[in-house]
Amino acid sequence: MKTQKPNTRDTQERKETSLSRRKFIRNSSVALGAISIIPRHVLGRGFIAPSDKVNLGFIGLGKQSRGLSSRFVEHTNAQIIACCDVWSTKNAWFKQQVEKVYAEHRNQSNYNSVNTYLEYKELLDQSEIDAVVIATPDHWHALQSIDAMKSGKDVFCEKPLTHTLKEGSEMVKWANKTGKIVQTGSMQRSWDNFRKACELVRNGYLGEIQKVLVNVGDPARPYDLAAETLPPEVNWNNWCGPAPLLAYNHRISPSNNDVDFWPNWRYYEEIGGGILCDWGAHMFDIVQWALGMDSTGPVKYIPPADKNAVRGLKMYYANGIEVIHEDFERGWGVRFFGSEGQMDISRNYFETNPAEILTVELKDSDTRLYKVKKDHYQDWIDAIKNRTQPVCGVETGHRSASICNIANIAYELGETLNWDPEKEKFEKNKSANKMRKKKYRKF
Repeated sequence: MKTQKPNTRDTQERKETSLSRRKFIRNSSVALGAISIIPRHVLGRGFIAPSDKVNLGFIGLGKQSRGLSSRFVEHTNAQIIACCDVWSTKNAWFKQQVEKVYAEHRNQSNYNSVNTYLEYKELLDQSEIDAVVIATPDHWHALQSIDAMKSGKDVFCEKPLTHTLKEGSEMVKWANKTGKIVQTGSMQRSWDNFRKACELVRNGYLGEIQKVLVNVGDPARPYDLAAETLPPEVNWNNWCGPAPLLAYNHRISPSNNDVDFWPNWRYYEEIGGGILCDWGAHMFDIVQWALGMDSTGPVKYIPPADKNAVRGLKMYYANGIEVIHEDFERGWGVRFFGSEGQMDISRNYFETNPAEILTVELKDSDTRLYKVKKDHYQDWIDAIKNRTQPVCGVETGHRSASICNIANIAYELGETLNWDPEKEKFEKNKSANKMRKKKYRKF
């Protein structure tokens, strides 16, 4: 059983568009503000004009936004100028954090140029914002991303890209219709070890791939947290948004980010996809990349006989390769079985058996996968400027999220599902097809 031949877009030499660099229009006050914060030693060679910067707005200011904002602050050709959250406390926290870092980086005593919004559509209405970073819970991803594209903004959206299958196809449609650049936050594609692992698979160094194990967490479950007193500093109706109006509990959304836990909204099916989606969007994404399946996915899903099981789902690609959601006792990661060897890859290990496979030097004739120049975040900024596709574009993110969403459906229904990746429909299964989308609450 052989892996699918790569698309030309996967190669290092893929064609890029010849569109000229985008020219961003700034009003005078924004331009002057941008000029004032550039330190004197930068002027001259290497100076990036304010009109050539990418102005960013952040939507969703929870714990993940701390790391994301620090990544974008490091890039001299991207500038965070706005933020939005339904929590007034998180708006104030994010503004203070980003402005403090900018002041330190720009050698200024203070910096005051990040505007805050409680309604994300107000942020999208600001013409000086070129692109948005979306780090809200999963149930908001697609709606906010599509609204951003419609308003003329490019999008960086956290993984998993979508909460339902239909949302993914809608995001792809609107990205194609508007020409906006969408980067999925599956940053493992920008890491050298993961790219090399996928190149080893693509080029047959493990032989023919027969089976892949993926260990990530449990499927989503219904919300069951006890109601707590609602803090006055949050618009809880808007936090829930299109999801059911859930009872407030600080474990899914604390009033500030100075907590020692990751908010666990991701566990619950109303607003997340379980850790199966949360980490599956990373690890199934690597399987997709390694097998050359970025525009498709498995065609058959067979859940375990025990309907209470949270591992054991089997998935099959059209070429017969089997992927199993299984704990191989090394934490979240992927294990490839080939006719010539085995490989384990995660954020904590990268090993092959035989060991010499790991040190293979790729030949000039071998397929090379997309290699980012700096990191996942700069890759998106570069794609915006050049109007090219980033390393993990909207179609790629949608297909990887689809595997996770279908896996949740298979576990819930407890029956074999036959999936048509081209039509994006289940064959002869009305119950599963109804679960491709959800009914949005009016709020």
